Amino acid sequence: MEKHSSDYPTSIMDLSDDCLSTIFEFLDCNLDREEFGLTCHRWLKIQNMGCRSLQFRSSCTIFDLSSSSQSTVVIDGYHINRLLTRFQHLHNLAFSGCNELPDSALVPLKLYGSKLNSLHLDCCFGLTDNGLSLVTTSCPSLTVISLSPCNITDVGLETLANAYPALKEINLSYCPFVSDCGLKSISQRCSQLQAVKISHCMGITGIGFEGCSPALTYIDAEFCNLESKGIAGIISGGGLEFLDVSNISWGIKGDGLAVVGSGFAQRLKFLNLRMCIFIGDESIMAIAKGCPLLQEWNVAQCHGIKISGWESIGVNCNKLEKLHVNRCNNLCDGEFQALREGCKRLRVLYISRYRRVSDNAIKLFKLCRGNVELREEERMYIGPRGQFSDIGWIHMPF
Repeated sequence: MEKHSSDYPTSIMDLSDDCLSTIFEFLDCNLDREEFGLTCHRWLKIQNMGCRSLQFRSSCTIFDLSSSSQSTVVIDGYHINRLLTRFQHLHNLAFSGCNELPDSALVPLKLYGSKLNSLHLDCCFGLTDNGLSLVTTSCPSLTVISLSPCNITDVGLETLANAYPALKEINLSYCPFVSDCGLKSISQRCSQLQAVKISHCMGITGIGFEGCSPALTYIDAEFCNLESKGIAGIISGGGLEFLDVSNISWGIKGDGLAVVGSGFAQRLKFLNLRMCIFIGDESIMAIAKGCPLLQEWNVAQCHGIKISGWESIGVNCNKLEKLHVNRCNNLCDGEFQALREGCKRLRVLYISRYRRVSDNAIKLFKLCRGNVELREEERMYIGPRGQFSDIGWIHMPF
């Protein structure tokens, strides 16, 4: 008697590769995705084909640079070639922390880099402008690149600008050899640029942003040598929503930041002026009036703000939800009253225990504004792009 196919048991191994690929795509747990390929060679092949984001476990952070215990990862073109031969459909690749990565190690990208959208080369101290040239000829689809901190120069930035007019995000934090000249190439030729990190780039004053695209919404320029003209350049595109210019106290004094409220930053929602200790009331008043959409504002340790500035914040910042006033020397009971009576949408007020506001004023604030949470601890200021291109990476060690 002939047996029908339905009489034979079936298993998941009878599924087609397309079905297995669909199953892999729907796995939302990184551990499950990493262990998928341990089942058998066939499933490993499916995993390799489905892998889109890859990062080394040994990657370091910028804060590890002074650590004597940090490990050094030595890789060459052979290692990268093996890696890219296995994962041929990557969209996001990170060699972050490969401290001695030479330019020549990037040659295999010529064969396998055509689909890459983002490339992270943070802490790759061996990378030079020649390496960037290899990247531009090998990865035509890049929209995100992170180079913090690398020894690239303005020549490398000009190469990037010419190759990637559709570039959206670039991280140049701690890059010691870049200046306004290279930044100008990026900001003017990359019309879709949305986010730039240039923190701790001491060769940048900000004028390289002049004439930037309105698509630019995010700039992190902490600890830069910004000037008033540079601030004007930064906001010149008119589309800025997040701006961090903290710790520029020695570069801009008095009312040099008043330009932020001149009308070009009306879309601004997040502003960090922490430790701009010389900022004056005129700048604060201009910003409070000229940036009506502000939702979070950090003026911690801005000792130049006096009664007129605090009153302007209270009256004009009608959409402000979070305000940082930690360690402001000229915030006393009278000035605190202006905050209590204004900022009607305020939800969180950061104010340290080391303050000049009396306990009675604090109690009165809590009584009148019970819906506002007072937080004594100083917290890291994080805007809408606290993590640059947050991607679900798969981590692979050598």
